[in-house]
Amino acid sequence: MALKIINLDTPSLGDRSYIAHDGKEAVVIDPQRDIDRITAILAAEGVELGAVVETHMHNDYVSGGLVLAREFGARYITSKEDPVKFERTPASDLEEFLIGDFALKALATPGHTFTHLSYILLNKAGLAEAIFTGGSLLHGSTGRPDLLGPDHAKALATHQYSSAHRIVNMLEDTISIYPTHGFGSFCAATSTSGDSSTIADERVGNPALLLSPEEFVQQTLAGLDAFPAYYKHMGPANHTGAAPIDLTALKEMSSDEILKGMKAGAWVVDLRHRDLWSEGHLKGSINFGVEGSFATYFGWIFPYEKEVILISDQKEDISKAQRELVRIGIDRPKASFVGEISSISEKTSVKKVTFEDLPQALKDEDKLVLDVRRNGERKSSHIVGSIHIPLHQLEEKVNSLSKDKEIWVHCAGAYRASAAVGLLEQANLHPVLINEPYEKALTVSALNIASEGLDITPNAPSDLKNQNPKLPA
Repeated sequence: MALKIINLDTPSLGDRSYIAHDGKEAVVIDPQRDIDRITAILAAEGVELGAVVETHMHNDYVSGGLVLAREFGARYITSKEDPVKFERTPASDLEEFLIGDFALKALATPGHTFTHLSYILLNKAGLAEAIFTGGSLLHGSTGRPDLLGPDHAKALATHQYSSAHRIVNMLEDTISIYPTHGFGSFCAATSTSGDSSTIADERVGNPALLLSPEEFVQQTLAGLDAFPAYYKHMGPANHTGAAPIDLTALKEMSSDEILKGMKAGAWVVDLRHRDLWSEGHLKGSINFGVEGSFATYFGWIFPYEKEVILISDQKEDISKAQRELVRIGIDRPKASFVGEISSISEKTSVKKVTFEDLPQALKDEDKLVLDVRRNGERKSSHIVGSIHIPLHQLEEKVNSLSKDKEIWVHCAGAYRASAAVGLLEQANLHPVLINEPYEKALTVSALNIASEGLDITPNAPSDLKNQNPKLPA
């Protein structure tokens, strides 16, 4: 049987895990923490698990690799240079690991981390068929080099350039590339392109292979924007080794208990779509619709020392959110509430507007327009006259905003704007939700749009659409 590679996407984090097998034995590369998805595939394929491999100690999610390997009695392979606190099979550069009738060859590719390894998939004849590149060579980009701190960023960017060249110089043009990051992940240095790629594709389209070393390092470092704050918790969790997860139903709270929990400091997170939340919600709750990149944006601003209560009118939202949260190390929310929000006292609603309403608001001294996108998005294009506070900085800067004005909030797609409205409500301000994507602003002729590096014209917002295509905002 030919080797089979199965993609297992986690769209909310922009990551992809892989299962490769020969019909009898399998290897799993960079698994997410909710390993029941993997065990279901192994059972459906009728294969045994021979090994679990990590390309690196991940910064954007907690790995399920250790638990998965222990459950199946499989080898858990990580770089010998990683100072982990559990037993594993250490891997060195160019070392081969036999798995059934095929093998993986470790390839040192530092850059995303100092100890990063890629793995070349070798068939029964010992010929390369694919490479799992983790956070090294991505589709049209590379992994970002600054996750270990700014002091290491330049050195890692230099390593990343060399690693990209090492990969393409070792492999034939037809070899397929299977990265873990780059499908909307903030672990990518720049926006990636496409759902698949080969060595040949990267030779003609990847900046790491087209620029000089100096140009690549300079452009990579200059283009880096903020990454989610929750990343600081992921590395330590993965070096220690995560415990099994518990996705059983949470304790259900009454509406009175929720109010008591909120007063005690718990975060109440409303998982409904922003349209429903804005029409009526518990005052003080924060809206992170579970249909979006919930884990990324919630984890970015949530204080991990706090307790969290999940509420929705759909039980499936609660279980989905639980699964998303364990991936970023929030193992067990305090409780949940499932039911009609109308049954909760202390409700409020949010005024919603569109960008067509904005020109008049910008002229009104009693209103201000707040852009909560990231710095890079703002730099590319913004509404003249608006103020800018990225969502992840809003809570610390909320006191700089006027308590006497309406604050009209927008982002790129209204997802972050809705979350920002909740934070503003908590501070007793007067937010208004601009409930449509930013590209709509480009069609409003009365709006003055400032741009840098983009051809911004009404009815031609395609460049903005492609800034980070997998993430709502």
